[in-house]
Amino acid sequence: MAASQAVEEMRGRVVLGEFGVRNVHTTDFPGNYSGYDDAWDQDRFEKNFRVDVVHMDENSLEFDMVGIDAAIANAFRRILLAEVPTMAVEKVLVYNNTSIVQDEILAHRLGLIPIHADPRLFEYRNQGDEDGTEIDTLQFRLQVRCTRNPHAAKDSSDPNELYVNHKVYTRHMTWIPLGNQADLFPEGTIRPVHDDILIAQLRPGQEIDLLMHCVKGIGKDHAKFSPVATASYRLLPDITLLEPVEGEAAEELSRCFSPGVIEVQEVQGKKVARVANPRLDTFSREIFRHEKLKKVVRLARVRDHYIFSVESTGVLPPDVLVSEAIKVLMGKCRRFLDELDAVQMD
Repeated sequence: MAASQAVEEMRGRVVLGEFGVRNVHTTDFPGNYSGYDDAWDQDRFEKNFRVDVVHMDENSLEFDMVGIDAAIANAFRRILLAEVPTMAVEKVLVYNNTSIVQDEILAHRLGLIPIHADPRLFEYRNQGDEDGTEIDTLQFRLQVRCTRNPHAAKDSSDPNELYVNHKVYTRHMTWIPLGNQADLFPEGTIRPVHDDILIAQLRPGQEIDLLMHCVKGIGKDHAKFSPVATASYRLLPDITLLEPVEGEAAEELSRCFSPGVIEVQEVQGKKVARVANPRLDTFSREIFRHEKLKKVVRLARVRDHYIFSVESTGVLPPDVLVSEAIKVLMGKCRRFLDELDAVQMD
């Protein structure tokens, strides 16, 4: 019985010890465990696999993906970071820039501004095409000149009172439709995601006058095309109390974990600790600093239960980004199968 429990732990849990981590590698491949049928079975996979949405708002999404291997989870994360396309500034035509920000630095800053435009409605620009068209390019104009405020108080030292347009924000970027874009996209739909991103600061007489071309691209080519601010996953924590913890030890145990993980209850006049919500724990392993407590708790993570956190830059909603990542992954699988079929035919 003990041997069977040890095998199940090895197959399903990553155990965190005081001086190391056990069962890190996936071992449930065919023939590795006597009495276990680990051959691939689609029906079994479909039965065990599930996706549970835990939280979603305008820019962030947290969901659980259960029943997959680490390779698939990591591939999904990498696709979100580097292979879901967006629109970003690629070319900057500088007509006049007398600010202290050099042209190259200014162009780099403009490229990192997230653009609110659905990339699915655009095509990739052909290599070598300098001008672009309405199907592959968005055009923005930025023209700001700083002047003195004639109504400012003489004894004022506040730049906000002394100068007009001394701060250049993304709200100063004006979309210039190409071709029939004005008919396809209602006013206000093509714009920077945030209108309060500071681009540069000016002083009287300084001016920025430039034209920007936005194209479709992926984060693999440049980080400015990445649609997510963060895309990460972690394994679901599994915290087990090996024996009852009561009294002051229960209070001390609760302080070793993140708030909400360990709950202290009153049971027949005694304080008793229980695991309330292990999902909230960050696994600081503070418990191993307490000699009396470290032997009564087992820290582990569920091997095939991944908690994904996706934070969009605002270009597309996070649920759309996830669905687009799934499409990219499916496309990769189809190409791989086609290559296998081609090899077999040869």
